[in-house]
Amino acid sequence: MSKDQPPDSAAEFFPSRKNLKAFREAAADCKACDLWKRGTQTVFGEGTRRAEVLFVGEQPGNEEDLTGLPFVGPAGRLLNDALADAGIDRAQIYVTNVVKHFKWEPRGKRRIHKKPNSSEITACRPWLEAEIALIKPKVIVCLGATAAQALLGPRFLVSKQRGQFIESTLAPYIMATVHPSSILRAPDEETRHAEKRRFIDDLKKVARVLSKN
Repeated sequence: MSKDQPPDSAAEFFPSRKNLKAFREAAADCKACDLWKRGTQTVFGEGTRRAEVLFVGEQPGNEEDLTGLPFVGPAGRLLNDALADAGIDRAQIYVTNVVKHFKWEPRGKRRIHKKPNSSEITACRPWLEAEIALIKPKVIVCLGATAAQALLGPRFLVSKQRGQFIESTLAPYIMATVHPSSILRAPDEETRHAEKRRFIDDLKKVARVLSKN
């Protein structure tokens, strides 16, 4: 571990081999923050090593926590539909989260999502940095405020800069848009349909970038 790394950093758990399989296996034992005590398992990123697009969300949800796979719940299904409508092949992307464990609080028999705090995000960030470094995507898409602020700074506002390509050293193109779960929380069907259409429009901008060789 580097002397510059805090003791509560995921970098403590980094493997000697630098490939996605090794990082995924190492992350399974991560205890850099206390979320491992509540989550069922680490939910590492998933997708092709040669992905041109890397999607980053906040954290795994209930279904992701149980399956160990990212974006397989309702929000993931909405993302799949939107990708198809935008002309992006789901099999050719990589999906991950800023935080790799499900943070939740009980509500009756249900487990309700609870937003990760800054120390949890900081502790887990090395995993995300490793994924980006290994994949070297052409485009990074931040889904929601937590992902956007983790990668683009705490003052970044998705509401003001949504759908814009931002200059960054992380990738040639980086954009922030809403998290699919926010669309599912829309108050009525009409709003949900309109928000999904805006989301697809954002993804179409990504598709146009990918078509440029």
